[in-house]
Amino acid sequence: MKSTTYNSKMIVLALVVATATGIALFPILQKVQAKQATNHVDPGQNHRIEVVFVLDTTSSMSGLIQAAKEKIWSIATSMASAQENPDIKMGLVAFRDRGDAYITRVFDLSDDLDSMYSSLMDFRAQGGGDGPESVNQALYDSIHKVSWSQDSNVYKVVFLVGDAPPHMDYPNDVKYPITLATAARKGIVVNAIQSGQHQYTRPAWQQIASLGHGEYFQVADSGNAVAVSTPFDEKLSTLAAELEDTRLYFGDEEAKVAQKAKLDANARLRKELSKEALARRDTFNATTSGKANLLGDDELVDAITSGRIELQEIDKKNLPASLQAMAPAEQMEVITEQAQRRDQLKQEINKLSESRSNFIKEKVAEEGGAEDSLDEKIYRAVKDQAASIGLTYESDSASY
Repeated sequence: MKSTTYNSKMIVLALVVATATGIALFPILQKVQAKQATNHVDPGQNHRIEVVFVLDTTSSMSGLIQAAKEKIWSIATSMASAQENPDIKMGLVAFRDRGDAYITRVFDLSDDLDSMYSSLMDFRAQGGGDGPESVNQALYDSIHKVSWSQDSNVYKVVFLVGDAPPHMDYPNDVKYPITLATAARKGIVVNAIQSGQHQYTRPAWQQIASLGHGEYFQVADSGNAVAVSTPFDEKLSTLAAELEDTRLYFGDEEAKVAQKAKLDANARLRKELSKEALARRDTFNATTSGKANLLGDDELVDAITSGRIELQEIDKKNLPASLQAMAPAEQMEVITEQAQRRDQLKQEINKLSESRSNFIKEKVAEEGGAEDSLDEKIYRAVKDQAASIGLTYESDSASY
C-alpha cells in the first residue's frame, strides 16, 4: 500500500513538472513555430511577384524612359521565366520635383500590364534641370500609396531609376532612410538603378540600395538595353493578334466598361508599339504568367473551360452579343472551338518565341554579351532576390 501511494505521488509530481515545463517552453515553441511558418513556402501555392518602377521623368531621363518603354515586356518575360510560373503585378511611380508639372504620379499594382504600359507611353521627359529631384516623395509614395500584398511569401520589389540625388533640404518631406525602414518591415526590397555617372548621385543611390536590402547598379543614359530585330517579329505579331481574337467577354454593364478600357489599351499598343516591342509583349502574353494580362477579367472561354463557372449560371444578357441568340449547345461549341484555337496559337507562338530568343542570344554573343545592359542587371537582381520565396530561375541570361 505504501509503495502504491509513493508511486501515485511520483506520477502526480511528474505530471506537475511536465506541465510546468510545457508552460515555460510554450512561448519559445511559439516563436520557433512562427519562424518556421515565416520561412516556409508552400509548394502548392501560387508564386507571386509585385514590382513597382519608380521612374525619374525629368528631361535628362529621355533616353532611359524610351528604353523602359521598349523593354518593359522583356523584363516581364524574364520575371515570368521562373520554373514556378509566378503571377506578376506591376506598378509605376513617375516623379519629378517641386515646381514641375507634378511631383509624383502613382499607378497601382495590376496584372493588367497593357493598361499600365499605356500610361507609361504617355510620359515624356520634361522638367528638372536643377540637380536634385523629389526622390524622397517618390520612394514614400511607392511604399505607402501602392496596394502591396501582406503575404510574406510574395516577392515585393521596387526599382528606383534616376540620375539625380534626392532633395534632402525640403521641409515636410519624409527622408528616404525612414521610408526604407518601413519598406523592410513590409518585406519590400528596394533596388537603385543610376542612369549616367553623376558623381553626386552615386553615394545616395548606393545608400538607398543598402538600406533597401537591394542592389545598386549603374547603366548608361540609354540604359544599354538590348534591341535586336529578328525575322520572327512580324509573324509573332500576326499570331498574337489571332490569339487576342479568341477572347470572349461576359458580365454586367460595369464589367463591360472595364473590358472596353482594356481592349482600347490593347488596340493602342498594337497601333503604336514598334514591331520589336510587340514581339516582346506577345511573347510574354503567351506564357503562363502572361495569361492575366492577355485575358483580363471575365473572359468567357477561360472561365468555362477552367470550370470556374457554368454556362447556365450566366444571365443571357451578360453573354457576348454574338452568343446571345444561340442555343446552349451551340454556345458551348463556339467556346470549345475558341479554346482549342487558343491552345494551338499559344503553341505556335511559344515555338516562334524560342526561335526568336535563340536568334537574339546569338547576336548578343557575337557582339560580346550584354552584361552591362538594363535587361541583365534587373534579371540578376530578380534571380537572386526572388529565391527567398522559392522562385527558381535557371537561365543564365535575361529574356530580350
